[in-house]
Amino acid sequence: MKVVTTKKLHLFAGGQSQELTAQVASHLGVDVTEANVAQFSSGETHCQFGESVRGSDVFIVQTHGATDGCSVNDAVMEQMIMVDAAKRASAKRITAVIPYYGYSRQDRKSDGREPITARLLADMFKVAGATRLISIDLHSGQIQGFFDGPVDHLTAMPVLIDYLKGYGDDLVVVSPDAGRVKVAERYAQRLNAGLAIVHKKRLKGVKNVSKAKSIVGKVRGKTCVIIDDMIDTAGTICEGGELLMTKGAESVIAAATHGVFSGPAIDRLKNSSFEKVVITDSCPIAEEKKFDKLEVLSVAELIADAIRAVFQDTSVSKIFDGENHS
Repeated sequence: MKVVTTKKLHLFAGGQSQELTAQVASHLGVDVTEANVAQFSSGETHCQFGESVRGSDVFIVQTHGATDGCSVNDAVMEQMIMVDAAKRASAKRITAVIPYYGYSRQDRKSDGREPITARLLADMFKVAGATRLISIDLHSGQIQGFFDGPVDHLTAMPVLIDYLKGYGDDLVVVSPDAGRVKVAERYAQRLNAGLAIVHKKRLKGVKNVSKAKSIVGKVRGKTCVIIDDMIDTAGTICEGGELLMTKGAESVIAAATHGVFSGPAIDRLKNSSFEKVVITDSCPIAEEKKFDKLEVLSVAELIADAIRAVFQDTSVSKIFDGENHS
C-alpha cells in the first residue's frame, strides 16, 4: 500500500515570544496555531493544542528571557511542556526555536563543584521530545554539541551590520574582551572597519563583575561600536564605553543580539556615554525598559528563513554564507 502525504507546518508561540512569533508567522505566510497555555491555581503550567499536529513539523518558539511575572525557569518549563505535548500528539518532527538560550553562560565548569547547566538544559529538551534546536548567537559555540541532534546556530550579524552601515566608513569595531575577538573581526571585515579590543579582568568569585583595564587599537577620533552577544547588567559594556571616550573616541555605540537587561542595566545604559544601544527583539523588552537611546531590530525574518529551510530540508547555513559556524 502506498500513501502520498503532504507535509504540514505548525508554528506555536510561548508566552515570552508572542510578538516575535507573530512576525515570524507573517514572513512565513502561516498562522500561529493556538497552544492554549494556561496556569492552574497551584502555578503549574498546562497546554492543549487547538488542532491536530499528527505527522506535522512543529516549531515551538520561546525565548528564555525574564519579564515581570515570568522567570527564565518559567519560560524554559513552558516550552518543554509544549514540546512534550507535541510529542504525545504524534508530531513527526519537533523543533524548539530558542532565540535566546537560557543558562548559556553556564557552559563549562569555571570552578569546583559547579554544574554545566547549558548541557543539562539541552538534555532536558531531548528527553521532552525535541528533535532539533534553533537558536541565535549562542554565548559559546560548544553548546551546539550539548544537544543530541541537529542544532541550527543562527546569527544576528546580517541585521546588525545593515544598521551599522549607516555610520559610514569611519568606524571601529570593538571586542569587549579577548574571547569575542573572532566575532568582532568578522564584523570589521563586513563593515570595512578598524578593530580594537577592550582588555578586561574578571573578578574571581564575583558574578557579573569585571574590570576594563585598557584599549588595544586606534580609536581616537573614531566612531566605535562595541559588539557583544548580550547585555545583561551592562556594567562591563558601559565601563568599556567610558574607557573608549577617555581614549579619544568621537562617539560610542553598543550593539548586541540579546537585551537581557537585568538589575541596574537600564539606569546604567541611560546614564552611559553611548550614543545608541542597538539590540534585537530576541528577548522581549517591557515598555518600562525602553529608553531614548535604545534601538530594537527584528530577527523575525532570520528565524522565518531558518524555519522555512528546515521544513523544506534545505541548507540553513547558506542563509548566512556559512558565517554562522565561525
